[in-house]
Amino acid sequence: MSSVIEANTLEGETVTAEQESWAGHQPLPRVRERSERALAVWFEQSLIQCKRLLIGWARDPATTIQTIVYPAATLLMFRVVLGDSITSATGMPSIYGTVPMVMLVAAMSGSVVSALGFKVEKATGLLGRFWTMPMNRAAGLTGRLLAEAIRVLVTSLIVLAVGVALGFRFWFGPAAAIAMLAIPVLFGIGFAVLVTALATITEGVMLVQVIGVINTLLMFFNTGFVPVFAYPVWLQKTVENQPMSTAVDAMRGLAYDGPIATPLMKTIAWAIGLVLVFGYPAIRGYRKAAETGA
Repeated sequence: MSSVIEANTLEGETVTAEQESWAGHQPLPRVRERSERALAVWFEQSLIQCKRLLIGWARDPATTIQTIVYPAATLLMFRVVLGDSITSATGMPSIYGTVPMVMLVAAMSGSVVSALGFKVEKATGLLGRFWTMPMNRAAGLTGRLLAEAIRVLVTSLIVLAVGVALGFRFWFGPAAAIAMLAIPVLFGIGFAVLVTALATITEGVMLVQVIGVINTLLMFFNTGFVPVFAYPVWLQKTVENQPMSTAVDAMRGLAYDGPIATPLMKTIAWAIGLVLVFGYPAIRGYRKAAETGA
């Protein structure tokens, strides 16, 4: 019986004084219970949620296609169809614009798959089940954002590998290469917050349509295709300062040539702005979905 009491104590259960006396032991050490709001608990459970999502995505063919096949095929298409034309028109190798652009497009497109997965979890009651368990309330959302960051990094590395095979090179060393890969991750986190907020207030079909329109506008009106001076004068300022253009310019500068500081600061401002503007709606919508399933 004493061995049973010891085992229960190690598992964190409360042992009464009568049990200790009856077992003939000295007072057993208490295992301090950690609050679900503790920072360490939040961090550990965010990692668990992140791992859960990554395993699920790895087993999903649609996510695999969106992460690996689609970005690689898109980059190859741009190189074959538009590569030489863009290089001739701009005097700059097109690969240094299309590789960053495809990384960012893949970051945005992949977030739609994540958002649809969120809706499935809400519809099946999984979010509600997590909400009733003794776990940190913020871990579900932060774990999802962490998984998004890892997905974007993996996708960017795959795109970069294809780009290197097509002639992409880093001219400023490993530090610049790491900084360049960090930009799509930063961009992806900001965009993921936006998509999460939209996922809590729109239906599945509407969500795909809204994100599709945003992706299309950003993809076709940015400096990854052609320099900003190639666009109509009335559109140049908009193209120059939209988030994908600033990110592409910063990544091009880190890999090949061009300004770095100004577009990088603009990209950071865009990412922080997206988190600040859509962070609260995302948190509120996530909580409502977990509590009520709506």
